Amino acid sequence: MRKKAVKNQVMKKFPMIADTIFYTAASWFAAVGILRWLRAPTAICFAAATLIACSVGGIAFFVLYRRGAKRFLGKKKQEQLQALMLHLTLESDDNVKELLEKAFSADGRDIAKAETLVVDGKPLIPLFTMQPLSADTVALLLKQYKRQPFLLACNRLSPEAERLLASFAREWMDGEAVYDLLSRTQTIPGCMICGEIERKNIRSRLQRMVSKKNAYPFFVSGAGLLVMSLFVLFPAYYLISGCLLLLASVLTRAFGHA
Repeated sequence: MRKKAVKNQVMKKFPMIADTIFYTAASWFAAVGILRWLRAPTAICFAAATLIACSVGGIAFFVLYRRGAKRFLGKKKQEQLQALMLHLTLESDDNVKELLEKAFSADGRDIAKAETLVVDGKPLIPLFTMQPLSADTVALLLKQYKRQPFLLACNRLSPEAERLLASFAREWMDGEAVYDLLSRTQTIPGCMICGEIERKNIRSRLQRMVSKKNAYPFFVSGAGLLVMSLFVLFPAYYLISGCLLLLASVLTRAFGHA
């Protein structure tokens, strides 16, 4: 299990490591080309280029790490939010009310039980659905409760439903507000009703990489590199990379997945 966890961590950081290596190598070649063009001595040229490349690589790694951490946290929150909304939609009404009662109590809100759960003197109406609540559904609630204020907890509201609730000064909590409440009070269920989320494995990524539709960008990139090799100081890299990309475009077009 520990080896598998280490492997997953390495796979997650592989794009960041690959980008860092790319930026480092690109800056090294660029520095060597500029310094050689300025007729710097060979030893000084390679030493200075190495220092510049290491500096660029360090800065790139720091920036990519910070950006990747923020992106990972945002993605993790969205996945957990979607899983929670699906759970509240499929869970029984009694269990949903019990969960919300526990969360509001932990948040220090005034809770009372009558025919329904009352939060701060307002009846709580949990109505979690797969689709955004329509204005017709909100109109039925307004007709049912008439002049009595209520608090609506739902996944999402349609724009018309939001305007209707706002015009009657009724409060509501959407999915993000409910998630923030449960997260803040640490009452998110440990085991939720969720379907299996398909994960992208190495095989699916390789199949996408060798798809026939990638033949055109491979060809354009390869042809562009071959053209650029006519105007650069070190054409070998562009010649080799361009030929490889052209070969990849032909093989992908011939044997790739449709």
